[in-house]
Amino acid sequence: MAKLSQEELLGQFEEMTLLELSEFVKKFEEKFDVEAAAPVAVAAAAQGGGAAAAEAEPEKDEFDVILTGPGEKKIQVIKVVRELTSLGLKEAKELVDNPPKPVLEKVNKEAADKAKESLEAAGAGVEVK
Repeated sequence: MAKLSQEELLGQFEEMTLLELSEFVKKFEEKFDVEAAAPVAVAAAAQGGGAAAAEAEPEKDEFDVILTGPGEKKIQVIKVVRELTSLGLKEAKELVDNPPKPVLEKVNKEAADKAKESLEAAGAGVEVK
């Protein structure tokens, strides 16, 4: 078996769901008799708990793309909204006319970034949550 580089390993981990990654970590800990959570627990004790709790949360894998304003090129923004969604002209116009409204919900980071880039290029105000 060929040895994988760190980049190849990271690529494999990126494709895993959080549940799959969690199961992998458990098996890794069992096989090598280590505890991956130990540094987090030490950091929590050192920082008083509150700040460390936020750090211990898993990385977010679902994002919402929120239209905060149509900008000056409303027609261009409507066209981009229609390209990103399956909305008809009327629905897309209503969405653009009544910000803040979600354009995409629960999409991966890459799709959210592409949507944000497209909407901003059309002149819209966009927020990714």
